[in-house]
Amino acid sequence: MALSPMDVTQLAAVDTARAARMLSEVRSATLSGQRAPLAPRPVIGQSWERMLRSGVDPDHDVRSGLLSREEVQRRRETSALRHVLPVLREGLLSVADVAHHIMVVADEEGRVLWREGSARVLRKADGLGFELGADWREEVVGTNGVGTPAVTRRPVQVFASEHFVRSHATWTCAGAPLTDPRDGRLIGVVDVSGPLETMHPATLAWVDSVAKLAEARLREMHLESLERLRAVAAPVLARLDGRALVVDDDGWTAAVTGMPYTRRIALPRSPSAGPNRLPGLGPCTVEPLAGGWLVRPADEPVPDGARIVLDLRHPRRWSLRVSGGAGSWSRELSPRHAELLYLLAVHRCGRSAAGLAEEVFGDRARTVTVRAEMSRVRRYLGGFLEHRPYRFREDVEVEVLLPDDPHGLLPHSTAPSVGGRRGSAQAP
Repeated sequence: MALSPMDVTQLAAVDTARAARMLSEVRSATLSGQRAPLAPRPVIGQSWERMLRSGVDPDHDVRSGLLSREEVQRRRETSALRHVLPVLREGLLSVADVAHHIMVVADEEGRVLWREGSARVLRKADGLGFELGADWREEVVGTNGVGTPAVTRRPVQVFASEHFVRSHATWTCAGAPLTDPRDGRLIGVVDVSGPLETMHPATLAWVDSVAKLAEARLREMHLESLERLRAVAAPVLARLDGRALVVDDDGWTAAVTGMPYTRRIALPRSPSAGPNRLPGLGPCTVEPLAGGWLVRPADEPVPDGARIVLDLRHPRRWSLRVSGGAGSWSRELSPRHAELLYLLAVHRCGRSAAGLAEEVFGDRARTVTVRAEMSRVRRYLGGFLEHRPYRFREDVEVEVLLPDDPHGLLPHSTAPSVGGRRGSAQAP
């Protein structure tokens, strides 16, 4: 009875030679158009089909020109892979060396940038052209543990004659793609390879788990870079009126003022300083900052029919709904912001920082605290607010939804002005 591809993988762990012979028969029959005793695994069969369509010669390996040592070093220094190399080494090298394997790291173009592990296996790899600077793309050297994961964008183990090129049939490899968590872009492949007899079914899961650890490290580094950019952005945004945001080179937002938070904007790969038009923001001015860009959308009038609903009906679940020609959005409010916006809704003529301090704290000297809180409010509501004094814009309709029981108005609040309105609360 014919074995399934999964059975062959399991068989290889206990009888490598027999599994290799079976796969050799499958490969020969498949590539010659004859009926094979066993179908190749789908990921391998699909790769073979790609190789046949692209004209890769299964009986002769092709070794394109190696990169120079200088070019390998240049790519190492500019690749994001350099940041995760310690993670890959820690997770793979100690076991790989004992198991007579090598670890290979290639960039997104399939060029081998690092090889480490068993000296004996490294010499065998040299004989296959698996060298530093070598081009190991699938369309160049056939089905393999570097090029095939790069094409499929998933971990792939290639055992013995599953390699498309005959001379690689003494080799086994397991590779996993490495992607940039910021944009999902492929940045390279990590591969563990070795002689045929060193194959183990668990190798692929091991390599994949270490690749995921490396990607987690890249995510952590990205968050750290945003924190550094946020520190740069804070004093810059504090001096600005109107809408602005600070983003990194990939458009990820570090800080925002005067507008709703947007996780990421569509920033060109190489933005130019000065006037730009960005998707979702329209006309903008872009200025460079250390580690990112300051983006200032052009001031535009609040659309006709803009409406704000301040919902204070539910204890400790206060919210703001904004709608207008540009769409609608909502936001949950902190207790302090619910107080401030309620008071501004009551006093449509506006309140100074000292006036709000007296109404909220009973102390006109608490202006620093009020200004800090209003600065936070303006980060998401800036286009609908004026300042000096603080007030809603005259062309914005404001509705306040109050609790059925007037005594339930902002029950947490100790603000003198709010307390004085309980029991007789009315919508402005």
